[in-house]
Amino acid sequence: MKNAPLSRRRAIQTLFCSSAALALNIRPDRASAEIAKEALHLLMIGDFGTGGKDQQTVAAAMQKFVADKGIKPAGLLLLGDNFYSLDKAGFSTESPRWKKEIEDMYPASVFPGPMWPVLGNHDYHDNPGGEKVQLAYAQKAGVRWKMPAKWHRFDLGPQDKPLVTFICLDSNLPAVSGGIDKKKKTPRSSLTKAEEQEQLAWLKAELVKPRAPFTIAVGHHPLYSNGSHGDTKALLAQWEPLFQEHKVHAYLCGHDHDLQHLEMKGRFTTHLLSGGGGASTRKMPNERKMPFGKDIHGFTHLQITADSLIFTHHSADGAALHTVTKRADGSFAIG
Repeated sequence: MKNAPLSRRRAIQTLFCSSAALALNIRPDRASAEIAKEALHLLMIGDFGTGGKDQQTVAAAMQKFVADKGIKPAGLLLLGDNFYSLDKAGFSTESPRWKKEIEDMYPASVFPGPMWPVLGNHDYHDNPGGEKVQLAYAQKAGVRWKMPAKWHRFDLGPQDKPLVTFICLDSNLPAVSGGIDKKKKTPRSSLTKAEEQEQLAWLKAELVKPRAPFTIAVGHHPLYSNGSHGDTKALLAQWEPLFQEHKVHAYLCGHDHDLQHLEMKGRFTTHLLSGGGGASTRKMPNERKMPFGKDIHGFTHLQITADSLIFTHHSADGAALHTVTKRADGSFAIG
């Protein structure tokens, strides 16, 4: 049976979409990426720490993905809101939640590499001193939880020639996560003003140091987002100019409970939001044009090679939804 001819309206729509893709120097999304066995592989999730069914479903999908693809991840990137809700027994380094919601949910038998978490607003707000507990847990012998400080750097790849530099940041600035809790009528925890300035000075210093061919910044709150929280003005003012000046290739975050890929015209940095790790998803009210956005549970796979970063968003059933390849010169391609 032959395909029916395109209507005039459909033809115009198709031409418009193709022209828009060409204007952005991208290809229509095939939502697929070949698995490069020689690549470094990382999986990332944000907004996951509920201990509930949706977190379990996404965690199971991550395990199945690794098994089906025959890959051994170099580690997991945890994009904040690692623990939700008040631990009535008292949240500490000995809390059963560490075993149930972290060690068993993402077992070392499947994910033997490190976990690199950043702090989210719920990590500060839901349990008194929760951010300090997470820092303290990283000091325990034998754990994969790698959080040497609220902000830190690590490089991946051959020791003499790393492929990528990761800049892990605490996005809980006072203007972002501080203020007064409207329900409790009490001050909300965040970085102090002194910590904010210390982190900013550190970030500037790291960005002028020698780095790998690729640089990825990681935080919890987005700079740009089409999700329910929208853009984060304080981070746009403080971090965005630095990312552009020093050619940070990608910024990874969560906070909005969805999966997104944003490219801002004239900007070097690609923005990937992976906030579908377990908390309830939310509708995306912002209609700003972007390559991809969906209010869905899921995770993101990153492949790192000598000449590219390949990000693929996956749904909670493991299906590939969207792929973007980022090159060292800042260009990108969809699919």
